[in-house]
Amino acid sequence: MKKRAAFFLITLIFVWFLPSFAQNPKIELPFSQGTFNLEDAVVNVANTAGKAVVSIRTEQITKIGRRRYYFRTPFGESPFGDEDDFFKRFFDEFFGEIPEQEYRQWGLGSGVIIDPEGYILTNEHVVGEADKITVTLPDGREFKGELKGKDVRSDLAVIKINAHNLPVASLGDSDNLKIGQWVVAIGNPYAFALQNPEPTVTAGVVSALHRSLGRILSRDRDYNDLIQTDAAINPGNSGGPLVNLKGEVVGINVAIFSTTGGYQGIGFAIPINNAKRIISQLIAGKKILYGWFGVTVQDLNEDLAKHFGLTDKTGALVAKVLKDSPAQKGGIKEADIIQKVDNKPINNVRELLNIVGRLEVGRKVKVEVWRDKKPVILEVVVGERPADLEKMEEAIIEETAKWRGLEVAELTEENRRRFRIEEKEGVLITDVEPGSKADEAGLSRAEVILEINRQPIKNLADYQRITKDIKGNVLIRTSRGYFIIKE
Repeated sequence: MKKRAAFFLITLIFVWFLPSFAQNPKIELPFSQGTFNLEDAVVNVANTAGKAVVSIRTEQITKIGRRRYYFRTPFGESPFGDEDDFFKRFFDEFFGEIPEQEYRQWGLGSGVIIDPEGYILTNEHVVGEADKITVTLPDGREFKGELKGKDVRSDLAVIKINAHNLPVASLGDSDNLKIGQWVVAIGNPYAFALQNPEPTVTAGVVSALHRSLGRILSRDRDYNDLIQTDAAINPGNSGGPLVNLKGEVVGINVAIFSTTGGYQGIGFAIPINNAKRIISQLIAGKKILYGWFGVTVQDLNEDLAKHFGLTDKTGALVAKVLKDSPAQKGGIKEADIIQKVDNKPINNVRELLNIVGRLEVGRKVKVEVWRDKKPVILEVVVGERPADLEKMEEAIIEETAKWRGLEVAELTEENRRRFRIEEKEGVLITDVEPGSKADEAGLSRAEVILEINRQPIKNLADYQRITKDIKGNVLIRTSRGYFIIKE
């Protein structure tokens, strides 16, 4: 019975993959006597796409200037002030002027050749700050790399070597990826150090799509639409390709999730379609522009959807509209729920960010929002995403958190369980600044704010809207009772 089941599974896989291989004439069909052979498929991919994977070695030089203070206390500074002329002359006379010191840092990564004239796609974090780039081909030849263009947000860069007629990897379509599909991760981090400069290969499946590494891990990079795979992506493989069994690049390996620093079965890659959109601009050295509305948004939960009169949780709730932003000029308001942008449905925050980010700056687009339990059509001129947007958003969060010493958060199911909260609406007090007005009023951590000046607080959007311009003494009702927060 088990043998029959195994035979049926193998036959099913054969039928599934046969059309895919037959459509690509560049790759020989990895079949033996009519039976699909995964081993042959991986070997074939390694022998074809692997020829276009290179090793990248970087060198970064940091110069440290002469020390400003010549005599220092245990607290770090000279007791004689910044301009310590006496000690400066003393040390200069006996020891001479201290020259700048150079510190060198080396890095390793991978890349994939996308043009026979030497253009190579890799991660920005591999080469973005490098002073010297050395590229080693699978045949052992070494070349000096030139950085042509980079983009921190997408974590992509293009470098150029002076070589011709190079093997090129075929770029696939990452939008057609499916969970469970076999993929191969290829990297070449140690070619310069090993006698055999051929790349390394690991195989696995697509574990998940549209994964996010979160704001803390991403920082100023857009890691909100990644491919997750269990194909081992080891340190040094960043910038190498994630390839399907047709030999097409479907992603650029970018990160691993690990508690030990080693491989633990969770790797991530940037979808190749994200790269194809900007490759020509990177080659030309142009700045990559991203569309921007100027709103902070959050996903809906069942309680929020019910409150706003929606039958499902699709859309992105506007928690804050920045002053003089494209959104404000277009009429978007706080507590609006963005449901469509440029006639494309918005299911969640991730989709909104992806769609808006890809819009052409300066273009006017239709935005459909849900307001007062009915749809409203607006027109917004797409702005350019500011370079310091992360600082702007942090300032907004800090401003909200510092309202009279209160720091609050959305009342999520996780928070309710953690703090054993019965209330289903309101905002959770996560911190009270010692000595603040809120502290003097008697408010404490883990309380739920239910009303401000008799106005109900159902969510973070309500809290931000009401506290934005509020003045004077404020009556607060929490899960513990009433309090007055003085101005």
